[in-house]
Amino acid sequence: MRSEERHHRLLTLARQQGKIEVSDVAADFGVARETIRRDLSELERRGLVRRTHGGAYPVESAGFETDLARRVTLHVEDKRRIAAEGARLLRGAETVFVDEGYTPQLLAALLPTDRPLTVVTASLATATAVVESANLTVLLLGGRVRARTLASVGSWACAMLSGFVIDLAYLGANGISREFGLTTPDPAVADVKAKALEVSRRRIFMGRHGKFGANSFCRFAEVSDFETIITDTGLSAAEAHRYGMLGPQVIRV
Repeated sequence: MRSEERHHRLLTLARQQGKIEVSDVAADFGVARETIRRDLSELERRGLVRRTHGGAYPVESAGFETDLARRVTLHVEDKRRIAAEGARLLRGAETVFVDEGYTPQLLAALLPTDRPLTVVTASLATATAVVESANLTVLLLGGRVRARTLASVGSWACAMLSGFVIDLAYLGANGISREFGLTTPDPAVADVKAKALEVSRRRIFMGRHGKFGANSFCRFAEVSDFETIITDTGLSAAEAHRYGMLGPQVIRV
């Protein structure tokens, strides 16, 4: 098997499975583990995967994005802890923007229901999850609905956001790095996130450690735009400190 064919098959497997192990694919391909490690290093150099101990996982890009159905099955316990910490930081906010994605959806379900709170979101899944809470007012942004994430995007969504002043925005990203900031594959999604950032007084980023150091296609924010970054302990304390030097408090849960 030629190297380019291996690269294509490795990337396809990583995107289908969410992660690949060096030992498994080396046995399947009938090649040495070192060969697979070199292949993964090349794919990482091209920004298509991120290496882990003994394997790799795909980086979301303009040509690949995990859909919501897949996200609800991956790293759920990490996402629950991150969401719980995000809800704890709500403090006195009376209006919040909740981004699309599974971690923000988990956070929305943890928002307090014993006092009035207005939730603005582009996510149909999030709006559906919280709309029956008596003290929550849910504002769903209009626009084109992306089938992959069940979230609205486009000029209508951005126009609605431009008329608000929001106390706190909970935002996610497909990648976050100290060099390129926060990124996402779709320009229309980036526009909504950037507008939510613009109209919010406070901003919190929530995301697993695997997003750190990864870069996608469209940049919508800088690390310094956020007061807090919440992630899991898979991000090393040293790397968390480096992100913290850019301005935000970094919380590992």
